[in-house]
Amino acid sequence: MNKKLVPIFLLLTYLLFPDQAQAQDISAPKYSNEFLNIGVGARALGMGSVQSAIVRDATAGFWNPAGLVGLPKRHNAAYMHSELFAGIIKNDYGSYATNLDSTSALAFSVIRVGVDDIADTRRLQNEYGAIQYDSIEFFSVADYAFLASYARQSNLIKGLTLGANAKIIYRNVGKFANAWGFGIDAGAQLRRGNWQFGLMAKDITTTFTAWRLNPDELEDTYLKDQESFNANSIEVTLPRLILGAGRSFQFANRFSALVATDLEITTDGKRNTLLSTGVVSVDPRVGVELGYANSVFLRGGFNNVQQIEDLDGKSSWKVQPNFGIGVATRGLQLDLALSKVSDNSQVSSVIVSLAYSFD
Repeated sequence: MNKKLVPIFLLLTYLLFPDQAQAQDISAPKYSNEFLNIGVGARALGMGSVQSAIVRDATAGFWNPAGLVGLPKRHNAAYMHSELFAGIIKNDYGSYATNLDSTSALAFSVIRVGVDDIADTRRLQNEYGAIQYDSIEFFSVADYAFLASYARQSNLIKGLTLGANAKIIYRNVGKFANAWGFGIDAGAQLRRGNWQFGLMAKDITTTFTAWRLNPDELEDTYLKDQESFNANSIEVTLPRLILGAGRSFQFANRFSALVATDLEITTDGKRNTLLSTGVVSVDPRVGVELGYANSVFLRGGFNNVQQIEDLDGKSSWKVQPNFGIGVATRGLQLDLALSKVSDNSQVSSVIVSLAYSFD
């Protein structure tokens, strides 16, 4: 964490979470709040999550709030559902965005990623060793994010829009633990003719998430293993930057193309990315969208460039391909994306999203 931010962070911690602050267990794990990096919207995910420079719909509240200036209609709503790991994890997203006037816009978004109906069998046997099926309880493990976004057109530079997010995070592990967090994102977009440029800065103040464990539910488990545990802790999510650029093309009046790229720069140490150091890692993405009469769209993209080691110990570079299609008519848009496609072409993630815009 930037040394200049440490006093501010500690002050907020003591003011807002005095119990957690007294525990003095603060860490910055590499993948803190990683559920916020899965992505939203079938259009975006079908293009390999390339959106920072080109997004202009209700999902801009997530990808880059500056893109809210440019919404197609006054009222814009979007919903997405996807399932990961053969349906075990449910990923849902909803947003509403509106133009306040010709130069500003506002949006609200909700994200939920969770696993439901997990069986708690700790009390399956009673003190006599008999099985009691009615003692089985079920719980959910879910992560929530609530985003409020605002965007405004710059009065100084033509084509420049600026935006920001305030986000509240809630994470729940049944009755065993829960956490609250708060963070701020900021973004910018610049449009010059057919060119579009974007900058998204996530967790610019470092996002902290304060965990509170339930000792009554967990203490027996730890004592059996002769381990001690801290009932309170704080995770810190370090900033990341996304730089993007895109260009649109028009052919024969009815055909169009959009080519875009993003560079995601993380600051939490070395990751398995194309470019990485002990301090930062850079993950490139490329996306393409082909359109006909602004009604039918075909999309594709590549992301997650990683070095994978096979069973023989040989390493090779792999990329994740993504595909998508979309249909739009009278303000209604339906998108479908196939993501996380493996080498043997088995699809492991299907994303469906629906958007509607009206005046």
